Amino acid sequence: MDSIAILAFVAGAYVLAGFVKGVIGLGLPTVAIGVLGLLMTPAQAAAILLVPSLVTNVWQFVVGGELVALVRRLWPLLAGSCLGTWFGVLLLPGGSTAEATVWLGAALAVYAALGLFKVDFSVPERNEVWLGLMVGVATGVISVATGIFAVAAPYVQALKLDRGRMVQALGLSFTVSTIALALALAHGGEMKTTLIWPSLVALGAALIGMVLGQLVRGRISAQTFRLWFFVGLLLLGAHLALRGFF
Repeated sequence: MDSIAILAFVAGAYVLAGFVKGVIGLGLPTVAIGVLGLLMTPAQAAAILLVPSLVTNVWQFVVGGELVALVRRLWPLLAGSCLGTWFGVLLLPGGSTAEATVWLGAALAVYAALGLFKVDFSVPERNEVWLGLMVGVATGVISVATGIFAVAAPYVQALKLDRGRMVQALGLSFTVSTIALALALAHGGEMKTTLIWPSLVALGAALIGMVLGQLVRGRISAQTFRLWFFVGLLLLGAHLALRGFF
């Protein structure tokens, strides 16, 4: 594909991803990486993701206040994410595209299954330190392989924060993971100046998609949309995972 076609594909992927996030409040990195994974390696897709992900997530966690209290509660998850990213760089250097694609497909399929079956976890406060650290490490390792931070989402939801704090906590977690992943990709030589335009196109397209999603949020059943979103994500994940073997 020529450069114009690639930019158009990136724009389409991020309009879709932004639309999903606008309707149900999550899924931008997951959808974008999943769709772009059909055309490029997960590492390349993750590099394009960094700018729109960082901008939207910083906005998400800054709004609402009480950042200090949130950081005090989430520090094990945040520290674990940084450690996991570092471990991922050491454990997965120069991995094959096929292997990374299998990781990506598996991560998407697991995330979709959790959403479809509405798995509900609850984390006792006494277990937050060690469990948060473990989830953070897993998030970091998987983000290096796939560019997806969604492993942390079920854990954050299990903390039973109120809706505003939960959205803010997800934004904070994803921001730290995005920065850690950016450093890992830079270390691996994936951060190239040729990605500037795709990243800017992705940012603009994601914002347009989010606005469109917010406009239609009240016009359709969120439950129905969420169901088909996870079904589509499961099929996409299965396709990518199987493609990695052939």
